Amino acid sequence: MASDEDFIKFLVEQMEQAGAIRYRKMFGEYAIYCNEKVVALVCDNKLFVKPTNGGRAFIGEVVEAPPYLGAKLSFLIEEQFEDKEWLCELITITEKELPVPKPKKDRNK
Repeated sequence: MASDEDFIKFLVEQMEQAGAIRYRKMFGEYAIYCNEKVVALVCDNKLFVKPTNGGRAFIGEVVEAPPYLGAKLSFLIEEQFEDKEWLCELITITEKELPVPKPKKDRNK
């Protein structure tokens, strides 16, 4: 089952104070970016945040699951996304720990 775009828009609204938040549809599901870093995936209307040490410490009792078959484990955020302040803090922590994305190669060469 694909994710509902209204759910994505709700999550983006919840995260907006964490930085420059945007989303992109990918393979029928969605990636959520904060300051141009992929911080989370939304698959089957479930929020999966990229795992970081800081995120693990902030969450405490972490539930990990793969967003899709064959994917690495991510933090499954089930109900806490309703708490805007909590979610913004988690996304801020996650974004700060993730590396800057590598620049895309020029395909015209």
